[in-house]
Amino acid sequence: MSLPPASYDPRRVCLNPFPDIDLGKHRRTIGVYTAGVLFALANWLFLDACIVSAHARTPWGQPDTPVPVHVTFVDWIPGICSLLGFFVINLIDKDRVRGEDGFGDARAVWRARLFLFLGFALMAGGLAGSVTVLVLKYVIPDLAEQFKYYGYANVAQNVALMLSVIVLWMAQNTSSEYEYNLTL
Repeated sequence: MSLPPASYDPRRVCLNPFPDIDLGKHRRTIGVYTAGVLFALANWLFLDACIVSAHARTPWGQPDTPVPVHVTFVDWIPGICSLLGFFVINLIDKDRVRGEDGFGDARAVWRARLFLFLGFALMAGGLAGSVTVLVLKYVIPDLAEQFKYYGYANVAQNVALMLSVIVLWMAQNTSSEYEYNLTL
């Protein structure tokens, strides 16, 4: 008894199963705009938390009580890591990662996959860092819910950036209406 032939090249290091999503005639455009909306929403959420933090005041009737916490540079670091990962992932040519013919030697494919891994590692580190900041800075000290919003916004920023990368990656790999695949 023999196994059926594989639908992939067994010499490849990674098999990237890109889903074939049919969203109609303008699927690529829909994906790019959705990724842009997620990117803008991610950064807007965190900037809103920064602005709210900058204008936080002491509770009414308690002038001697200081504001317990503000958004500092520590809160910005996870978002910066995720943004760097976002740019690294989107700067990589998708055909080079797949190992298509005509892209030079095998080292170019290996380097592209390495940079893709580093981009995703930056994004995962940003998400892990934002959860860590949320727990250590906002949840453990048992602050009021209005101050926990700063940490929630940080985590939401990183999650939305990751979703934006995934949507944009899938949108760039779909075939457009005017793309033809000719084979000989």
